[in-house]
Amino acid sequence: GQSYWQQAVDYKMNVDIDVKTFQYSGEQELLYTNNSPDSLKKVFYHLYFNAFQPQSDMAVRIKTGKDKNTRFDLDIDSLQPHEIGYLKVSLLKQDGTPVHYELSETILEVVLAQTLLPGKSTLLTLKFEGQIPKIVRRAGRDSEEGVSLSMAQWYPKMAEYDYEGWNAEPYLG
Repeated sequence: GQSYWQQAVDYKMNVDIDVKTFQYSGEQELLYTNNSPDSLKKVFYHLYFNAFQPQSDMAVRIKTGKDKNTRFDLDIDSLQPHEIGYLKVSLLKQDGTPVHYELSETILEVVLAQTLLPGKSTLLTLKFEGQIPKIVRRAGRDSEEGVSLSMAQWYPKMAEYDYEGWNAEPYLG
């Protein structure tokens, strides 16, 4: 008997990519509308490309996990610096006010400058830079099929918030 609601997230991005180095940079505006009955003091972003780095939690899990993901034929620990993936965020603001944030591999936890009340919206802005990793299933570069760039989950993406709270689990493949 719980009333249904869904958060609203509207993105605007301006991105430049260097197809020779597979690096990109951009600016993002994200209008977040809190349609939940909860007051939010934090938000979380997914930074998926950070999983494609040597010694990442995903690299360890691929090698040692009991439920090994056989979809990845790539040894992430063997990637060279120009082959890894990454996504870095800077200058994060809420309605023009800088906010505190903390990175934990693929999860960026953001402490809001102002609590986001039910039914209200806030504008989150940031700058980001990334590097596209060697091809891993749906994302990467220079696939065996001849696809130069396959871009999935490449930008700072707001985590889902629902009646169970934030879906801010790290990406492990």
